[in-house]
Amino acid sequence: MKKEYFVSIFIFFCSFTFAQLHVGTNAYIYSNDQFIFVRGNVNLAANGNVYLRNQSQLLQGGTSAGTNSGTGAVSVFQEGTVNNFQYNYWCSPVGIAASGAGNNAFGIAALHRPTGIISSVPATILPMGNLNGTASPLAIAPYWIWKFITSANYAQWTFVGNNPTLNPGEGFTMKGTSGTDNTVADTNDGVQNNIGSAQRYDFRGKPNSGNITVPVTNGNFTLTGNPYPSAIDLHLFFNDPSNSGLTTGIAYFWEQVAVNSHNVGQYQGGYGAYAPATNTYTPASFTTFDGAGNTGSGTGSTGAFFERRFSPVGQGFMVVGTANGNITFRDSHRMFRREGAANQSQFNRTSNQVSSEFEDEYYEEIPNVAGIDYTQIRKNPASHFKIYATYNNQAVRPTTLVFMPNSSDGYDYGGDAFSASGEANEFYYVIPGMNREFVSVVQPFDIDKKIPVGFKSNGNTTFKLEVVDAYRMPSDVNVFLHDKITDLYHDIKNGFFEVTLSSGVENSRYEITFTNTTLSNPDFSNESLVVFQDNTNKNLVISNELNKEINSIQLYDVTGKLVISKNNMGSNARYQISTNSLSAGIYIAKVKTADNLAISKKIIIE
Repeated sequence: MKKEYFVSIFIFFCSFTFAQLHVGTNAYIYSNDQFIFVRGNVNLAANGNVYLRNQSQLLQGGTSAGTNSGTGAVSVFQEGTVNNFQYNYWCSPVGIAASGAGNNAFGIAALHRPTGIISSVPATILPMGNLNGTASPLAIAPYWIWKFITSANYAQWTFVGNNPTLNPGEGFTMKGTSGTDNTVADTNDGVQNNIGSAQRYDFRGKPNSGNITVPVTNGNFTLTGNPYPSAIDLHLFFNDPSNSGLTTGIAYFWEQVAVNSHNVGQYQGGYGAYAPATNTYTPASFTTFDGAGNTGSGTGSTGAFFERRFSPVGQGFMVVGTANGNITFRDSHRMFRREGAANQSQFNRTSNQVSSEFEDEYYEEIPNVAGIDYTQIRKNPASHFKIYATYNNQAVRPTTLVFMPNSSDGYDYGGDAFSASGEANEFYYVIPGMNREFVSVVQPFDIDKKIPVGFKSNGNTTFKLEVVDAYRMPSDVNVFLHDKITDLYHDIKNGFFEVTLSSGVENSRYEITFTNTTLSNPDFSNESLVVFQDNTNKNLVISNELNKEINSIQLYDVTGKLVISKNNMGSNARYQISTNSLSAGIYIAKVKTADNLAISKKIIIE
C-alpha cells in the first residue's frame, strides 16, 4: 500500500517544524499559504515532493553547509512580468535534483508549466534559432539565458542557454512568453498561468540551503539574487560582516519598457537602486541602447517604485564589488514574507505600483531563521526628498536625497547609490573623494547644509530640476538649487530650476541648500552700494555713495558665462558700464569691495 504524507496547513497554524524532513518515495507534503521550518536537512526520496502553494515558503536553519539530498523535488511558483521580447532577472531557489547531499546547479529544463494543484509538465526547450517563447504550451527560448559574473560591460555577458550550469546564487536573464494561458492550477490563489506578460513558472528541484557563495571583484557588477525557496531580508544580507566589505551595499534591479523587438538597439530600460541602510528605492531612468549594448539617450520615462527590503523567491539583482572575494547568502537571512507592497516584498510587478511609505509603523511578527524580533523595527524609510531632473524635455532621472542622524557627509555603505546606467546626460550628487555619479545619497540633516551636485552632458543640454515628493520632512523646509557663480538661489520645491549647459562635466558650480541666503544677506540691503540696469541709456550702473574701493565688477548671463569683467576700479561714487552689445535677457551682476562687501543683483536687459 502506498504511504502518503499529506499535510494541509490551515490559517490557524503558524508553521510546523522539523529537526529534519524526510519525504518517502511517492509521498508528498503540501503547504497552502504558510511556511515549513526545518532546523536540519531535507531528504526527498524518489518522487518524494514538497509542494509550496499560494505563497508558501520553506525555511531552513541548520548547518552552514547545504545538506539537502534526494531525487525528489520542492515545487514553488513564481511569475515573470514580461513578454517574449523583454527580460526578467532571476535566481533559482532550487537546483537539479540529485541523490547526493549539497546544493546543485540549475538549468531551465527544471522549469515546468503548472497544470494542477500538484501536477505540472516540463517546459519545452526550443531550438536555439527560435527566439520566441510561448505561454501555451509553455516553451522557453534558451537563446536569452545569460549570466553576468564580475564583469563591467555588455560584451561580458556569459551564455548559458539550456545548460544546467547556473551555480547556486548566480542570477540569470530570461525573456518571457507570448500569448496567454488561462489555466488556474491553484484555486487558492486564483492566478492564471499567463494573463499576458505574466508567465507563471513552476521551479522544481532540490531546495537550496546553507551558505551559498558568489564571486565579486572590485568595480565590477555581478548578477545574483535570492537563492532560496523563501524570502530573504536584504538588510541582513548586505550587513552580514562577511559581505559588508565586498560590495557597495546597494541592490540594482533591471526594469525595461515593453518594446516588441529582439534588436538590442531597440531596447529601453535601466536599473533602479535599493539602499538597505535607508530603506529607500530610487526608480530606474530608462535609456536607449546601441547595437553593442552601450547606453544611448534617455526615453522620457522612468521605472516604477517598488518595495524591495524583502526579496521574494526567484528575484535576481545586480551588486557591485568593492573588493575581490565571495559574497555569502546564509540561512540566517531567510524569513517567511508573502509578496506585496504592504509587505515590502515585490518581484518586478509592472501594473498599478505605488509607493507604500509607512508612518511610524512597526513590523508585525515575521517568522525568520535568525530569531529577529521585527516588532521592534520600524517599516518606514528614512526622511527624504525625491528630486527629478529632466533633460531636453525628454529623459528623466529620478534621484533621492535622504536624511539620517547617524549618517555622514561622506560615503555611506548601503546608503549612497551611484548610477548604474552610465548615461551621456546626467544630474547627480557629488560625494567628495568619490569618482561616481550618485543618484541617491544619505546625510544628517542641517538647515545650513550645502550638498554639492553635478551635471554631465555630451552636448548642449537643457536640464530642468524639481522636487516631486517629500517624505517625513518638515513642511517649512524649502529646497533651493544654488548657483555659486551667479549667487542665485532657485526654489525647486515650489517651482523648478532650468539651465542649458554645453558639453562637459560641471561638479563645482551648483549645490542643494535649504535656506536662501540671498534673502537674508545684509549686504543686499546696504544702500551705500546700489546696482541697477539703466535700459534707457543701455548701461549697468553702480552707485557707490561712500566711495568704497571696488575690487571687481562682473556680469554673467544665466548660463554662468562671464560677459563683462572689470577689476581694480578704484573708489568713484558712480560707475556706468555699457551693455549695448549684449542681447536682451536676464543677467547677474556681482560687485566686490576691498572691505569684503559683496553684492549679487539680477538685472534685465531690454
